[in-house]
Amino acid sequence: MGEKPDYLGHRERLRNRFQKSGEEGLGDYELLELLLTYAIPRRDVKPYAKSLIKKFGSLAGVLDADPRELEEVLHIGPISSTLIHLVKKICEAYLAEKMMAREALSSPQAVLDFARVKMAGLPHEAFMVIFLNTKNKILDYKVIQEGTVDRAVIYPRRIVEEAIARHAASVILVHNHPSGHSEPSPEDRELTRSIVEAARTIDLRVLDHVIVGKEGHFSFVENHIFPGAIR
Repeated sequence: MGEKPDYLGHRERLRNRFQKSGEEGLGDYELLELLLTYAIPRRDVKPYAKSLIKKFGSLAGVLDADPRELEEVLHIGPISSTLIHLVKKICEAYLAEKMMAREALSSPQAVLDFARVKMAGLPHEAFMVIFLNTKNKILDYKVIQEGTVDRAVIYPRRIVEEAIARHAASVILVHNHPSGHSEPSPEDRELTRSIVEAARTIDLRVLDHVIVGKEGHFSFVENHIFPGAIR
C-alpha cells in the first residue's frame, strides 16, 4: 500500500485540535477547512477555505453567502455549498429555539443574537416582528416583509392584526441594513413612529426597534428614542 496523502494527516490533526480545544484551537479558515473535509473527502481543502474567507471577507460572510454564489466562486459543488448553508440554518434554528424557550425576556441580548444570525448578512432588507405575552415570554416571530422596508410597503395595521392573532401584549421590531451601517434613516424613524401609534390603539406595546448590520446594531430604546424598554 502507498503512503497516505499529506492532507489526510493534516485533517486528522485538525480534528484532534478541535476535539481538544474547540473553536478556540482553530482559526476561522481552519474551522471552514474542517467543515469542508466532510464534503470533499479526497482533496486538500485548505486552499478552498482560504479562498472563500478572502472572497467573502470573513467566516460569517461565507455562511451568509448564497449557495449558488459559493459554487460559482470556487466550483466547490452543491454538496459543499449545501453543507455550508446548512450550518447557517442550524445556527438560526438553535438561536431561535433558545430565544423562544426563555420564560421571560429579561434582556434583549437573545433577540439580538438571533437577529444578527438571521438578518445581518442578508443581501436585501427584511423586517421581522417578535411577539410577546404579558410576561415578556416570546410567543412567535415572523418576517413580514423582504425587499423594500418603508412605510409604503409595511402597513402598521398588518402588524397590529398579526399581534391580535397571537394574543400578543407587546412586540419587538427588527430589521436589517444590507449596507452594513445600522444607524436609522429618517424613513426608519417615521416607520417606527407610525407603528407605535397604530399599536397604541389596541394597547399593544412596542418594546424596541432594533436595526442590525454587519458593523453592529442600533436599538431605539438604548438610544432613548422611545420608551418601553425591556430592562
